[in-house]
Amino acid sequence: MNDILIEGGRTLLGQDILETSLQLSGLEIHAVGANRSRAPLELDARGLLVLPGIVDLHGDAFERQMMPRPGVDFPIDVALVDSDRQAIGNGITTVFHATTWSWEPGLRSADNARELLEAIESLRPRLAADTRFHLRHETYNLDAEDEIGQWLSEGRIDLLAFNDHMDSTVASLDKPAKRSRMVERTGLSNDAFDRLVERVLARADAVPASIKRLAGRARDAGVRMLSHDDDTPAMRQAFRAQGVTIAEFPVNEETARAAAAGGDFTVFGAPNVVRGGSHTGWTRASDMIEKGLCSVLASDYYYPAPLLAAFRLAADGILPLARAWNLISAAPAQACGLADRGSIAERCRADIILVDDRLPTRPRVVAVVAAGRLVYLADPDRLVRHSSAQREAIAAA
Repeated sequence: MNDILIEGGRTLLGQDILETSLQLSGLEIHAVGANRSRAPLELDARGLLVLPGIVDLHGDAFERQMMPRPGVDFPIDVALVDSDRQAIGNGITTVFHATTWSWEPGLRSADNARELLEAIESLRPRLAADTRFHLRHETYNLDAEDEIGQWLSEGRIDLLAFNDHMDSTVASLDKPAKRSRMVERTGLSNDAFDRLVERVLARADAVPASIKRLAGRARDAGVRMLSHDDDTPAMRQAFRAQGVTIAEFPVNEETARAAAAGGDFTVFGAPNVVRGGSHTGWTRASDMIEKGLCSVLASDYYYPAPLLAAFRLAADGILPLARAWNLISAAPAQACGLADRGSIAERCRADIILVDDRLPTRPRVVAVVAAGRLVYLADPDRLVRHSSAQREAIAAA
């Protein structure tokens, strides 16, 4: 069992930031404050913030490790290991890899979804972050329904999102730049892509019943569900009626307000906060946060974003840091049904990050403890080791 003492840091406890010590034992936080008995491994946190690890319920930046350029593939295991390093280095200790299974071939194909799931399952013991599978189901992908239902029954899916990008796909066919990106991703010719879209569209009437069946399978399996890019209150209400309680990236304030009023978790992208707006021209996440219409921020396509966004919100006076941090730690943990993490308290999972905040909008992760193990350390001078004899001498002093 690895015991760790984190000493002297400014620690986030509820809505307060207090200087105290943490004793970690095994996978859990053993004590907050109390008697600071020595440990085999100690971290000097003086001058640093001590924060609960980030819970990222939607991150697909790993796709760029798999295919850094259109048509340039790297092995999935290499991509996932590198993505794990990136997530941990940015303070993300629980990561849901948002894997799109579409009706397209290529990067978002059935084969890739299967390979990703198998790779995540086999690599989990080697990965520092608690790595989970978030399946983004394109609802027009009707042929996948039975297999997804089986995965739900087998407990292999941790989050299930309902995506529908068909309207935007059709709208992009007449836009050369967007069309080119879509076609390159699939590896098809232009004509073949057009024929595929036509075949998929022809089955539109079967989509609502498929969604209903899969939502039922997910409820039976106890899997939390998300709807993606809701664009009307009616759309959000329809999904909520099927047990889909997480509204992911609602495209306008009216829909976000309907989600919040209905008690749903409302997710926006942390890159939106960092950049000052959406790259699609839709809702500004900072505005939604200020109006109380955002309960969760996700990394979306950029792993550094949650950390940067929390500090950006505090620096801009939109939220105090404790409340901003809730958007990337306690709230997403609650949305995903993970009651053992997202806050610093006794018996909680020992996912802790140490942050240098001397530059308010450029926080630097100094150390990360994930499930009680020190998995990242940027400043070796912060590490204090004591031999058994030293610990006995300290205890006797």
